[in-house]
Amino acid sequence: MADLFDSDAPQPTGGEEPNRPLADRLRPRSLSEVIGQQQVLGPEAPLGVMLASGSLSSLVFWGPPGVGKTTIARLLAKETELHFVQISAIFTGVPDLKKVFEAAKHRRANGQGTLLFVDEIHRFNKAQQDGFLPHMEDGTILLVGATTENPSFELNAALLSRSQVLVLERLPLTDLELLTQRAEKELGRALPLTGDARDALQEMADGDGRALLNLIEQVSAWRVEAPLGREALATRLMRRAAKYDKSGEEHYNLISALHKSVRGSDPDAALYWYARMLEGGEDPRFLARRLTRMAVEDIALADPQAQAVCLQAWETYERLGSPEGELALAQAVIYLALAPKTNAGYMAYKAARRLAKETGSTPPPKHIMNAPTKLMTEQGYGAGYQYDHDAEDGFSGQNYFPEGVKRPVLYQPVERGFERELKRRTEFFAKLRLQRNS
Repeated sequence: MADLFDSDAPQPTGGEEPNRPLADRLRPRSLSEVIGQQQVLGPEAPLGVMLASGSLSSLVFWGPPGVGKTTIARLLAKETELHFVQISAIFTGVPDLKKVFEAAKHRRANGQGTLLFVDEIHRFNKAQQDGFLPHMEDGTILLVGATTENPSFELNAALLSRSQVLVLERLPLTDLELLTQRAEKELGRALPLTGDARDALQEMADGDGRALLNLIEQVSAWRVEAPLGREALATRLMRRAAKYDKSGEEHYNLISALHKSVRGSDPDAALYWYARMLEGGEDPRFLARRLTRMAVEDIALADPQAQAVCLQAWETYERLGSPEGELALAQAVIYLALAPKTNAGYMAYKAARRLAKETGSTPPPKHIMNAPTKLMTEQGYGAGYQYDHDAEDGFSGQNYFPEGVKRPVLYQPVERGFERELKRRTEFFAKLRLQRNS
C-alpha cells in the first residue's frame, strides 16, 4: 500500500506533470528531505547511527497513517543499495511470500541484498510471521515492517526479538506548516486562505501528512477572489475524523488519559479526554462504567457520594440517551476530578486478598463461630464470644482474625475528605482495642 512520499522516482519541478497527485510529486528523494521523525532519523537517533555505521538491522515502524513509514523504508533501501520489495499483508498470501523469498535468494546468490517492506505486518497471523524468521536469520531479507497497532500485542515475540521497533509520530503543526510551504512552492502559488484558515487546514489533517497534501490539492483548485477564513473553509471541507479504534490501543490510551486526569484532579483535561472519546464514537455506557470504577478506586470513602453521582449520571443517560445524557456523564467527570482522592480502600482490599491467599483455609477463631448443634457447643464453638452491644462504648475489642495470624493493618485512611473522619474512627477503635486487650 502506498504511504506518504513512498517513491524515489525523480521529482518534477516548477509544475511539471500537473495531473500527477501532489503527494506523488512531493516524494522525497533522500532521507534528508523527509519532514519530521528526527527522533529516528537524526544523526544520534537509531537510523542515523545505523546508517553511519553501515549496519542496518531489521526494523518495525510503528505509527499512525501518513507519517512516512513507506517513504523511509524505500529511502533506506536506496541509501544501503538494497533491492526494495514492497508487499501488503492485506493482499499477500503464503504462495506470494514463497515467491518473494525465492526471488530474494536468487538476488543474494548474485550479490544483491533485499529490503522487504511489509505494510500492515500485524495483519499476518502468528504462523505467517514465523515464516519470516529463517529468511531474516540467514540474511536473505532485511525485514522492515510497518504497523499502526502496538507491536507488543500484535507481533510474535520471536519476530520482535530480531527487530528494532522504531516509533514514528504524528506530524506536529510545525512540520505540517513546512509541508504546506513545500506544497505551495511546488504549486507555484500560495493557498487562498487567511492565516487562521491555514491553521485550521493543518488541524484538519490531524498529524497525517498525506491527508494534508490531499486537502491542499483540493484548496489550491478553488478559484476565489479573496482569501477564505476559517468558517468558509469549514463549510467547503469536511473535518477529517479523529483516529480512534474502539477496540484497539487508542481506546485504551484515551481511557487511561481520562482516568489519570480525574485522579490528578484536573477537570479540564478530564473533560477533554471524555470529549475525545465521544468524538471518536465511544459508547457512553462504557464511559459510565469506567467513571463508576474511578469513583470506587480513586475517590472511594474520601467522598462516598461520588459513586452515587456516577450511578445517577449513568441512569440519567439511560433515560435521556444521546446526546442529552452525555451531559450528565460530563458533570460526573467534573465531580470526580474535583472530589478528594484516596486509594486507601483499594489498597486495603488488595492487601486483604494477598493475606487471604497466604493464610489459605485457616478457620475463624471458635469464639466467633456459631454453635447450632450440641456437638459444636461441646467443641467450643461460640465459647467466650462477647456481644459488642453489651460492652462499654458498644465495642468489645475481641480478636476476629484466625488464630496464628498476626493482626495486620489493612485499611489506612488519609487526611482528605470524609476519610479524615474515618481515620479518626480507626484510631479511636485501635486505641480502645489496645486498652481492652491489655
